[in-house]
Amino acid sequence: MDISTALKISGSGLKAERARMNVTAMNIANINTTRTMEGGPYRAKSVVFGAKPVTSFKDTLDSSTARLRKVEVVAVVQDNKPFKEVYDPSHPDADDNGIVRMPNVDMAEQMVDMIAAKRGYEANVAAIDAVKSMALKALDISR
Repeated sequence: MDISTALKISGSGLKAERARMNVTAMNIANINTTRTMEGGPYRAKSVVFGAKPVTSFKDTLDSSTARLRKVEVVAVVQDNKPFKEVYDPSHPDADDNGIVRMPNVDMAEQMVDMIAAKRGYEANVAAIDAVKSMALKALDISR
């Protein structure tokens, strides 16, 4: 594997983790949103990752790199867990019984997802730093 391929793989991981962080931040920001454009409470979302082959013309000639995969966001899907129901007859979105349907966003779950995304992001940055360090060492050796 060459330097550019290693950077492509880690770069795709950075991009995917950034998307995951953005979706998690959107979920947290809408934790109390009871009315959306689609109607009803906000539904939590999550990111689905997939593996995509890293290919270029050179890669098609070299079978060892043909198995390498980079990360991509395949989809952002809605969580179909039921909405939380809270008794608050003073809320403008309360039904006749005083029940308000709240978003299905679980703050603990979102924080765990944010920490996992942060760790994945940090791991990809460390991989890029390692590739950069190896490239600089190779330049030093060639002098």
